[in-house]
Amino acid sequence: MIMAAESTSFVLNRWITMPSALWSFTLDFYARPGVEQACLTLQANGANVCMVLCGVWLGTREVACNAQRLTQIRQLATPWHDEVVRPLRDLRNQWRNAALEDAVLMTLRMKVKALELEAEQNLMLKLEALTGDWPAGEARNAEEWLIELADGEAEKNRDAL
Repeated sequence: MIMAAESTSFVLNRWITMPSALWSFTLDFYARPGVEQACLTLQANGANVCMVLCGVWLGTREVACNAQRLTQIRQLATPWHDEVVRPLRDLRNQWRNAALEDAVLMTLRMKVKALELEAEQNLMLKLEALTGDWPAGEARNAEEWLIELADGEAEKNRDAL
């Protein structure tokens, strides 16, 4: 989620103004030791971290992981991530070095970063709307969500997540 190479912790708490169980969980979880770096690694390897963190949330709630639910999550999250979040992130990263020497570009880069964060926030809200009423207490293997939604990268970051 909100994975920028530079720290974004100072920004995280200002975005959600409405109650959101998934967003609150994500903020608390992301603050744990090692989670930010694990998420950055997942992101660098192409994972949709918002989707992964939704899976962690579902796992902690003991929501059963199945093919239909995985498909629903992917169908919702992948287009938004690929068409909205990733282009903003790519632009922000493209401007990283040049912005160090150009104050105007740095200001624009920070605005792009804020849009990226807002796009991720909205994806998390969409994911919660989709999954929030799935019955809890049905599953005992929280790792199944992580393994399925991290696309093979979970094994490298299992301890942190």
